[in-house]
Amino acid sequence: MVLRLRLKMSEMSIGDNRAVVITGASTGIGAACALHLDRLGFAVFAGVRKSEDGVALQKAGSNRLVPLELDVTDLATIQKSHAEVLETTKDRGLFGLINNAGIAVVGPLEAIPISDLRQQLEVNVIGQVAVTQAFLPLVRQARGRIVNMGSIAGLSTMPLMGPYSASKFALEAITDALRLEVQQWGIHVSIVEPGAIATPIWNKSTIEAAEREAAIETELRTLYKPVVAAVRKVVGEASKRAISPDAVAKAVEDALIAPTPQTRYLVGTDAKLRALMVRLLPDRISDKLLTSILKLPH
Repeated sequence: MVLRLRLKMSEMSIGDNRAVVITGASTGIGAACALHLDRLGFAVFAGVRKSEDGVALQKAGSNRLVPLELDVTDLATIQKSHAEVLETTKDRGLFGLINNAGIAVVGPLEAIPISDLRQQLEVNVIGQVAVTQAFLPLVRQARGRIVNMGSIAGLSTMPLMGPYSASKFALEAITDALRLEVQQWGIHVSIVEPGAIATPIWNKSTIEAAEREAAIETELRTLYKPVVAAVRKVVGEASKRAISPDAVAKAVEDALIAPTPQTRYLVGTDAKLRALMVRLLPDRISDKLLTSILKLPH
């Protein structure tokens, strides 16, 4: 009991009630990060789209954890959330901003509805910039840090992952530009690049992909059937090896508190292997390797 109490007090001292905002905290990586940082003693403002998700998160955390009804595609909710955080933090500013909200749109590029592609980029790219613009003055006030939630898909893509990967590739560029722009105020900017993580996003995207596939005209669906079947099989196998989102939460912790945080955090063995492939293999060889592994038609 004494050891547990000492551990809890030690963890509390890490965050020291410094304020952080995290978007997309309803489930998965976002929820894991919010609860992990809460346990470390941070004052966590957790962005959720539904009030019931905020209630559930609050029950799992401490009284320091405050839900924010925040939709990264809705400027009104971003501004309202900013006002709530400002009222609480006052002149302390914001120690950390974790841009985590995201969706995954998957399917053959020839068949993706343009409205779905726009939504993919609106949430995963435009929304991240909109939130950053709103909260950056508070981060600057505290000489805080910004952590963007990328993906190994932002370094290496696969068939059917074009829309999602495009958004994560874009987030890599945004992170690099922002890191250089805000270094003058002592602000560190990092991006976390997880591999397969056990979260609901892939179950949801698989269901949506099946619905999208059903809506494709028969001829086009037939043309892409072998690719869809091959990728679906590999994704299913990868999901069985997916690691806990707690591993991502620990990377976020380091990005927030390390004296000199890494600019990039690869999380998971699969992410590290794929990143190594990108660095070492020419495109044609990489294509042949993926074609063989996925058993793609060629």
